[in-house]
Amino acid sequence: MQKYIFYPGCAMETSAKAYHESLRSVREVLSMDMLEIEDWNCCGATEYLGISLVPAYALIGRNLALASRQSNGRKTLVASCSACYLNLAKADHYMAERPVLGEKVNEALAAGGLSYQPGTLEIRHLLDVIINDVGLEEVRKKVTKPLSGLRVAPYLGCMVPRPDYKKHWSDHEHPNELDRLLKALGAEVIDFPLKTHCCGGHMTQISPTTAFELIRRLISSADHYKADLMVTVCPMCQMNLDAYQNETNRHFHTNYRMPILFFTQLMGIAFGSDPKTLGFGRELVNAREAMSRIGVEVPAAEAPEVQPRRKKSAGLPMPVMPGDEEVNR
Repeated sequence: MQKYIFYPGCAMETSAKAYHESLRSVREVLSMDMLEIEDWNCCGATEYLGISLVPAYALIGRNLALASRQSNGRKTLVASCSACYLNLAKADHYMAERPVLGEKVNEALAAGGLSYQPGTLEIRHLLDVIINDVGLEEVRKKVTKPLSGLRVAPYLGCMVPRPDYKKHWSDHEHPNELDRLLKALGAEVIDFPLKTHCCGGHMTQISPTTAFELIRRLISSADHYKADLMVTVCPMCQMNLDAYQNETNRHFHTNYRMPILFFTQLMGIAFGSDPKTLGFGRELVNAREAMSRIGVEVPAAEAPEVQPRRKKSAGLPMPVMPGDEEVNR
């Protein structure tokens, strides 16, 4: 059995609790030994790297340094969040490629008694590990309730398959890893041409109309191909497509009701786990009707907490820190 060190990321404890809960169940069934990093911190998500490189990479690098220190012989760091996976992989890659950046990051880490030597850990996404280490044959052996009759749109998002520094994925535009996994669970996987298109990221906060168009394209495409639901590997993608689906409907005068689930939730169902332990019901667009088509009863979706919409500001400040110009050398 291979052993891993695991970086969960902030979303797994907040908006993506269903991902975390279903992953715990799946890890147990597949006997995956994943040691969580102690005292990990936020990876900075998508914006911070566009504001100030050294502090942003130091923030990410701290997690790499902690993982390396706590690894106890484990060589692979696994992330389940796509943004976290990409940030960790970028930090490891650019600290090696750009010596000035690597030196500045380690100078910052030294203030906390830490350091990181790029290349010490292999950074991988959870889906990659399940496909290539656990293996589809082992996954098939664990299936007790095949997802036969469930039409699923596999949505990988834009951050997992590219830039793909270590060549983990089958293709940058049309990778087949998620499709193959879902087929191993017995699902009917539709040919989803937008599987690596962007969900909008944090554009929902910066330019909602742009975000709504990106969300509409994805959901309308899945609906056009008659998917019962969409499955994703990314907390941000799941949140955008689920939480902003109603606002997108209002903006375009549409009426889509496309459930958005994490791939680990469907794995748990296929493995015979109780839907209540897999985070079903935490989604805002109800998955009950879709899951009932294969004889699975899941909890009702949670009622969203209504909060007043913030007034739109003139824009986001984009400060430049001294020394940022040097680190690209």
